[in-house]
Amino acid sequence: MKSTQKHKDYIGRINKAIQFINENLGKELNLAIVSKVAFYSPFHFHRLFSTITDETLNEYINRKRLERSAAELMRDKSLTIADIFSKYGFASNASFSKSFKKYYGISPSELKNKTNVFSKIEQINSKNGQKQLLIDSYICNIDNYKKSMTMNVEIEIKKMPAKKVAYMSYVGPFGQLGNTYGKLMRWAGPKGLLGGKTITVYHDDPNITDISKMRQSACIELQQDVKVSGEVNKMTLKEGNYAAGKFEIDFSEFGKAWGNIMIWVEENGYTLDVASDCYEIYHNDFNKHPEKKCIVEICVPVK
Repeated sequence: MKSTQKHKDYIGRINKAIQFINENLGKELNLAIVSKVAFYSPFHFHRLFSTITDETLNEYINRKRLERSAAELMRDKSLTIADIFSKYGFASNASFSKSFKKYYGISPSELKNKTNVFSKIEQINSKNGQKQLLIDSYICNIDNYKKSMTMNVEIEIKKMPAKKVAYMSYVGPFGQLGNTYGKLMRWAGPKGLLGGKTITVYHDDPNITDISKMRQSACIELQQDVKVSGEVNKMTLKEGNYAAGKFEIDFSEFGKAWGNIMIWVEENGYTLDVASDCYEIYHNDFNKHPEKKCIVEICVPVK
């Protein structure tokens, strides 16, 4: 029992460090700074972080900075390469471009000059086994895609308030948060928190981050302060403007719903605010729905 609790404490403290890194990618980050957040010695933290995440601290920070850089270059064409490399702590354009090309297979300027807003970044294995970047427009025509959307939904820009949540993290493909939510609910039940809305937060962009490294958080909204420990942490979802659409869908339609709202964002002249996370708010228990459907509000930060 003690061993299990100790393992949960490790994970909780590493998750807190990861949250700190993701919120401070534009600031100085190093082993001494991040290990203090997790309340470990640098030596202990370095080994523990690598064991749990399968990446060294520097690898994780560099990957997240490159992914955030790619997201900003794709979404905001007014940014210059200089804006990006200085913002995320790269010493020079040359060092940034070298790291970017090594990770994605093309230079930052090549990505910036892509004009198709409906393009995606996907890492695939080439014949020689190397990772390379595939910039690929959607196979289907966007107009045909929109015609195939039969969902009756109103999407609008809403000023969403800050939300305090308790959460447990999961890293991996979408649609596999069930066990994480189960553990979160077992924690929340005895504390009388089951009345709060559940929210899934997506910290990474699947067009940029390898699907095996996608970080998501299963959350429950808090109406009161509560003590957390082990694998459960607290965070605040940022206040801000979001493109929000409320859908009544089954599990097979989530991808289509996300496609719907992303196209709406592009066509209405908004850009994604990559400094904030997308999330889903669940407004019902799908098991109690006559057609087993989810009533879900998808919220995409925009500027």
